[in-house]
Amino acid sequence: MRRYTRRCVLLTGGASFLQGCSPLALVNGFTPSSTYIPHANLRYGPQARHALDVYRPAGVLEAAPVVVFFYGGNWHSGNRGDYRFVGEALASKGFVAVLPDYRLYPEVRYPDFLADCALAVRWVLEHITGFDGNSRSLFLMGHSAGAYNAAMLALNPHYLRAAGTEPGRLRGWIGLAGPYDFLPVTGKITQAVFGFPDTAITTQPIYFASSEAPPALLATGENDDVVDPGNSRRLAARLQQAGAHARVMVYPGVGHAPLVGALAAPLRGLRGFGPVLDDVAAFIRNVISARMGAKS
Repeated sequence: MRRYTRRCVLLTGGASFLQGCSPLALVNGFTPSSTYIPHANLRYGPQARHALDVYRPAGVLEAAPVVVFFYGGNWHSGNRGDYRFVGEALASKGFVAVLPDYRLYPEVRYPDFLADCALAVRWVLEHITGFDGNSRSLFLMGHSAGAYNAAMLALNPHYLRAAGTEPGRLRGWIGLAGPYDFLPVTGKITQAVFGFPDTAITTQPIYFASSEAPPALLATGENDDVVDPGNSRRLAARLQQAGAHARVMVYPGVGHAPLVGALAAPLRGLRGFGPVLDDVAAFIRNVISARMGAKS
């Protein structure tokens, strides 16, 4: 394992940054802490991994939009602490960011991790006003497997209702490099997670595309060789055909990890990373503005 040094950062440019060095340790090491107020290790349920962190924007911001971010890791790895750079990024734009952990394989399989994510959303709706968040401006967001989780909660009303809340409370959702239409299932871990070869079509977010879906921003990297960018295109097309609002953004030359890495302060604006944070922020603000305009 390479040492996490400034030399490693300086010698690695563009998208190769996330390949030549450990991405999470490096970007977190160079992520500022002045843009947010942290609230760590808050419990949203009884299980060991039912914990979350809240990143409240620094300064006086009342009733700020709220973004719940689910990390990826093929449903068998990941930790919320590794994504401090995401919490900082969203807080720097004036959003209250919530990063939950959720149970992973082999402790659980589909759909148990979705139940965890829904329980975290319920906690947010019940408690986020205490952190200057506006529970009426709630967005879900995720990367890779986390984007799948966000999609399933946004598109299939079962999970939020089972957790004791209503899907209509979501204002929108953002998927970064998400798998939304990936049958037949490949990869040993993914097959185990989704019960291959008896994987039901109802495991696929695209199956639940409807006119009732909240607005979606589906971002993908043109050079993603982990999750086929076609997942985002196909889901967006299905949502649009159903009459829902969905926008696809394809970032030229960007791969799977650099898509989420582009949120990190050290990487914003560097060659090989798209303006993902600006696009996410614009989407959220546009959705809120459109809703306010509809009410006026």
